[in-house]
Amino acid sequence: MTPEELSATIRAALLAGIDDSDFQLSPFDVPEVRVERPRQRDHGDWATNVAMQLAKKAGTNPREFAETLVERLAVIDGIATAEVAGPGFINIRLDADAAGLLAKGIVDFGDGYGSGESLTGHTVNLEFVSANPTGPVHLGGARWAAVGDSLARLLEFHGATVIREYYFNDHGVQIDNFAKSLVAAILGEDTPENGYGGAYIQETANRVLIEAMEAGDKDPLELPREEMQEFFRARGVHLMFDEVKSSLHDFGVDFDVFFHEDSLHKSGKVEKAVTELKESGVLYEADGAWWLRSTEYGDDKDRVVIKSDGNPAYIAGDIAYIRDKHERGADRFIYLLGADHHGYIARLKAAAAALGYDADSVEVIIGQLVNLVKDGEPVRMSKRAGNVVTMADLVDATSVDAARYALARSSADSTIDIDLDLLASASNANPVFYVQYAHARTAGVARNAAEYGIRREDGFDPSLLTHESEAALLGVLGEFPRIVAQAVEFREQHRIARYLEDVAAAFNQWYDRTRVTPQGDEEITDLHRTRLWVNDATGQVLRNGLRLLGVSAPERM
Repeated sequence: MTPEELSATIRAALLAGIDDSDFQLSPFDVPEVRVERPRQRDHGDWATNVAMQLAKKAGTNPREFAETLVERLAVIDGIATAEVAGPGFINIRLDADAAGLLAKGIVDFGDGYGSGESLTGHTVNLEFVSANPTGPVHLGGARWAAVGDSLARLLEFHGATVIREYYFNDHGVQIDNFAKSLVAAILGEDTPENGYGGAYIQETANRVLIEAMEAGDKDPLELPREEMQEFFRARGVHLMFDEVKSSLHDFGVDFDVFFHEDSLHKSGKVEKAVTELKESGVLYEADGAWWLRSTEYGDDKDRVVIKSDGNPAYIAGDIAYIRDKHERGADRFIYLLGADHHGYIARLKAAAAALGYDADSVEVIIGQLVNLVKDGEPVRMSKRAGNVVTMADLVDATSVDAARYALARSSADSTIDIDLDLLASASNANPVFYVQYAHARTAGVARNAAEYGIRREDGFDPSLLTHESEAALLGVLGEFPRIVAQAVEFREQHRIARYLEDVAAAFNQWYDRTRVTPQGDEEITDLHRTRLWVNDATGQVLRNGLRLLGVSAPERM
């Protein structure tokens, strides 16, 4: 019996009690019943506080309500015991066969175990990384790559159509500073003020010049300074963007759309959106500028959309961009932004509301910094980028799997320290090694069972799974759909990583205390075959969870 099935069983018992007048409630008063693992395993397999939720409405105290409900639960097939604890908690212990059936269900469900339908019919535009291609992907971008791709996988696992989008800001001053830096590098000049340093600038400038010569173009060094800068700008950005795309692909992250901000302005979409908002009265004129009435949509102040000099402010592009996303079919918009973008939350929601969309369709997830530590000391700069640590630095020091897991393992809104020595170690102290090794161990058990001729299909008797470590492991495996649902609802991919570590711990205890293969002259029985189902169910859950994080599930380590 899965947690979802148990929840439905308890709810059915409540509704039956209402029909029999045991509970003075309306069926509409009964919520979806939540069951959770008790903190102490000897209290049972599952616990619920539903009696404490409903007792007041029913005109009784929680313990009396719980005692009445327990009488009904105790006679249901699959429930071994139901007991009242404390002020009104109900602790439930399942029959061994009811718990053990879960193993077969997981294996039969396969890659779909844990999936849901909460987002079926929705199209989510998920924008992440979106770093300007003025240099290699830095550590913050790497975190967004790991978090964003994991969220996309989770949303898809719950039925959403996800558009992975990279927003390329090619309409701003940073690209101009990048071009100036390339020109200064190729001319042997000092890095300009607000420019970019590092070996990659010289590498990129040299490549632009070499490719121009190979293509037979006019020598860009003979061009006037402004034309030379535009030449290096166009070609340098192209080269840098190709490198960004390639490094993200190698990191296991690919995008459906690379959107250029400049296209919003050149296509007239910004002007069109602004004109319509003027006509609708959402914009008003003051002090020679046009303002969005964003305070009417929860912002802390009205925002300038068209400046007094007639040029669009940044929010003008935001408005046109949300509209463009909507016209491409998205009905939900998720932005993953850096720690300095808190002000964008209300601004983007106001932009959506001004266009007539639901402000809550816009979600902004703010991420915090990542610090690298090696030999107990912070790692401060990259040999190639000069002033930042890059995604490539992290991968070179560890691996793609280790980097992705470490970056996705914590809540996006928390600053994290990554210990490179720990992450590169083959020890149980390294979380990704711990989880991957548990999966490899399940594969090894399956191989050993095959050598003994133990096959799942030859026998399955869940009533034989009476060892306490089996109940504990099955209880953890049964939690996967709920953990996934919570990760989807709260946009918290780290819940999956922490859960997988719990699975690995429960599996290792079970592995140490039971056997799938016989010892000595011991005869192969249905207990061995049934335990193989448990082993394989564990492997399936670990694979499904690792896949949601974009991390491989090795069969040998």
